Amino acid sequence: MHEGSSVAELTKSLRQELDRYSPGGKLPSSRALVERYRVSPVTVSRALAGLVAEGLVVSRPGAGVFRAHPRGTPPPLCDTSWQEVALSADAATDAVPRSVDASGVLVTLAAPAPGVIEFNSGYLHSVLQPEQAMAAALARAGRRPGAWGRPPVEGVPELRAWFARGIGESCTAADVLVTAGGQSALTTAFRALAPPGSPVLVESPTYPGMLAIARAAGLRPVPVPVDAEGVRTELLEAAFKATGARLFVCQPLFQNPTGAVLSAARRPEVLRIARAAGAFVVEDDFVRQLVQESGPLPRPLAADDPEGVVVHVSSLTKATAPSLRIGVLAARGPVMERLRAIHVVDTFFVLRPLQEATIELVGSAAWSRHLRSVHTALKLRRDTMVAALRTEVPELALPHVPAGGYHLWLRLPDGSDEQAVVSAALRAGVAVAPGRPYFSAEPPAPHLRVSFAGVAGTAEITEGVRRLRTACDEALG
Repeated sequence: MHEGSSVAELTKSLRQELDRYSPGGKLPSSRALVERYRVSPVTVSRALAGLVAEGLVVSRPGAGVFRAHPRGTPPPLCDTSWQEVALSADAATDAVPRSVDASGVLVTLAAPAPGVIEFNSGYLHSVLQPEQAMAAALARAGRRPGAWGRPPVEGVPELRAWFARGIGESCTAADVLVTAGGQSALTTAFRALAPPGSPVLVESPTYPGMLAIARAAGLRPVPVPVDAEGVRTELLEAAFKATGARLFVCQPLFQNPTGAVLSAARRPEVLRIARAAGAFVVEDDFVRQLVQESGPLPRPLAADDPEGVVVHVSSLTKATAPSLRIGVLAARGPVMERLRAIHVVDTFFVLRPLQEATIELVGSAAWSRHLRSVHTALKLRRDTMVAALRTEVPELALPHVPAGGYHLWLRLPDGSDEQAVVSAALRAGVAVAPGRPYFSAEPPAPHLRVSFAGVAGTAEITEGVRRLRTACDEALG
């Protein structure tokens, strides 16, 4: 069971039992709760902290936890209706509305209810995370001289050099800027490379967080279709000519959500087309470490870019844990100074202890062992999910089985109600991601994205697909 599920269940139980205690009454000790509910001390501590945050109990160090006294008369509701006018007052002059739909991002961030199988997760399950190696790295990092001081705003040199080696021989530490994860890096890149109101070319479909960043920056996402070989370059060239865009954002390796890899023939074409348009290419290389098949991987686009067309983004979060939010921007030429300036204004710098811990982690023998373990585990999970889907729900088309990443892209039968399937799946006890948020314009067909990384193992995958079968029987008839 997820630690988060255990906390939620215990919190619910304790909340229901509070009526047994008078205001000011003392609750059982943490040790007693551990024994009664057969959970860990950490689970008890987190559940009690949640009740404290709700104002239902009061914790008194050294004395225990007590039921809180009833609150007084609640304050009158605030009248915030004026904000509707304030937030939309500039709509007449804005080229693009600044309101942001974050639902596509929240689908992969929100924890489902206890008992629901997570096919919508964007992160490795805790059993796949290198928790012991990260804990050891953080402990070692905390003892490094200067670990708690102010780091260079560009990032700790040793970490920048490590990322540079992974990008290519032409990349140096001076070309790298450490960020607080990939999302932060993308946000900085969008703000640096495109003025509000301008178009930005995006793959279609693409990561909903990409679309949310663009719209939050006042940009207009323009879709360019993707097939099994990546972005369709003839349509990319046409989109640049039609829109005058100066920015294209892509995921050349294990694209989210299709899993496509940009083919060898199209790679130089993307760079040629962008250079001819006087445009930048933001390369989101977000899951290079999550490969499932043997053999060499295509180099990052930035490795074959002598003219500074590519702004490279990569991150370690997907290969480690949600809270290891370490990523980088890599670029050449004057654009780096603009990226650096925006990054500094927004965040000052990335926490030095986290940077030092990352250096310790990737420099340890545990890092290569972790990657080998994750590769093996994800391949087994992917193959299990593919086999189960093809057997149990063959009407969900799977046109492409990716060689890396952590998810599959399913096409529903034409005319299907995508949201009805998603809702039925949740009622059946499995959470899946709807396809609509992955499109910046009208989608060509209904889709689902299902992840095999956020579950405990293959048995949970098999059960999750069985529940999805139940949902399809309900929603598709």
